[in-house]
Amino acid sequence: MNILLVNPNTSAEMTDKIAQSANAIASEGTKVIARHSLQGPASIEGYYDGALSVPGMLAAIKSSPPYDAIIIACFDDTGLNAVRCLTDKPVIGIGEAAYHMASLISNKFSVVTTLARSVPLLEQNVSLYGLSKKCINVRASEVEVLALEKHNPQAVAKISLEIEQAIAIDNAEAIVLGCAGMTDLAAKLQKKYNLPVLDGVSCAVSLAESLIKLGLKTSKLGGYAQAVEK
Repeated sequence: MNILLVNPNTSAEMTDKIAQSANAIASEGTKVIARHSLQGPASIEGYYDGALSVPGMLAAIKSSPPYDAIIIACFDDTGLNAVRCLTDKPVIGIGEAAYHMASLISNKFSVVTTLARSVPLLEQNVSLYGLSKKCINVRASEVEVLALEKHNPQAVAKISLEIEQAIAIDNAEAIVLGCAGMTDLAAKLQKKYNLPVLDGVSCAVSLAESLIKLGLKTSKLGGYAQAVEK
């Protein structure tokens, strides 16, 4: 299996970090090919950054080697529907993947993301995916995305505080980490707080492999009909 992992922002360092996590969870025989946009913002934090990042992401996908599935490595699921119009291969957003997996192992979960400006977009996605009754809260840690490129003790402390609040106040039974840059924190936080902590990158890789094994592809009937260049 060849899985194309696309980071919609232009940070090569962030892309490398995400790729390491993806390859660590991938099954033997699965190759994760990581690419990032060459135009657009260095990080995606809210609606405006997301809009600017889509053209560069689409260009990165079009210039990539053959793949069996695509993972969009931004928790906002940036450009997800547009990419599904580009190919009949499975396309998975890491936010979508984490939400669905959390819904299978808990009655209710909370999301801990980066900045407050991202919260409305994530809440809209949760509603779009039909999981509003499962997602009890979306919490902002006020950690900037680029602060997560390297291990940052202050950033980890802020994220940890929100997890503690989610457990104490939201009565969350699971935590979804709301940024691809948090991918390396899941295992440690899960052990520390003794509840499921989901990283969207790992969830998306596992789902992509399953869809490939089942021979399932993106439907080309209706909204995801093949894109027409104009």
